[in-house]
Amino acid sequence: MQLFFTNNTENEFTLSSEESKHICKVLRKKDGDTLNFTDGKGNLLIAKIMTADSRKTRVSIVEKQQKEKQHNYYLHIAIAPTKNMDRFEWFLEKACEIGIDEITPIICSRSERKVLKTERCNRILLSAMKQSLKFHLPKMNEAISLKDFVKQDFEGNKYIAHCGDSLRQGLREKKKEERTLILIGPEGDFSPTEIEMALQNQYKAVSLGKTRLRTETAGLVAVHTVNIKN
Repeated sequence: MQLFFTNNTENEFTLSSEESKHICKVLRKKDGDTLNFTDGKGNLLIAKIMTADSRKTRVSIVEKQQKEKQHNYYLHIAIAPTKNMDRFEWFLEKACEIGIDEITPIICSRSERKVLKTERCNRILLSAMKQSLKFHLPKMNEAISLKDFVKQDFEGNKYIAHCGDSLRQGLREKKKEERTLILIGPEGDFSPTEIEMALQNQYKAVSLGKTRLRTETAGLVAVHTVNIKN
């Protein structure tokens, strides 16, 4: 299946010149052929090509199907953006492929990157959603300080994965959970003050394994661990 994205709410709409060219020149679609779209909200939209034009292909929705989410849990990862954006974008792509619902970039005292382009991050997630044939687009939040983030309410289990010496239970040892929020720190880890701040806000400390992981690797291990135990 080739999956496209649309946020158009009309039954008939015109595709962008980029998508039109891909559909006509690469996929060689013709008038009357069908295309599959998703709105990122769980819907599969089956459309018929009315006019195949490499500059402005026009389609009409002929069927709409509600698709269940491919994973049976809600996972929110709050992660410090890496200095190298390629590594952070790699995390976004792979996390979307495996199964994640919400991502919040958190700015910590040891963060080397404190600004990122949310619009570009959303494009990475959108591409990964289409490539992996998913119908639910993860929510990408704006960056926020860790201090402000940990004060926010979350209905579910809240964890902070850090590299400190305190006694921590392994994340993979936790039971199946419907809603999970996990904090992942920057290069250099969370500071002791930040760890204590999270614990005071009802976060529980967890370990992701015996080795020290890069930020983006730790994030992906957390996503994969939640996925396999659910």
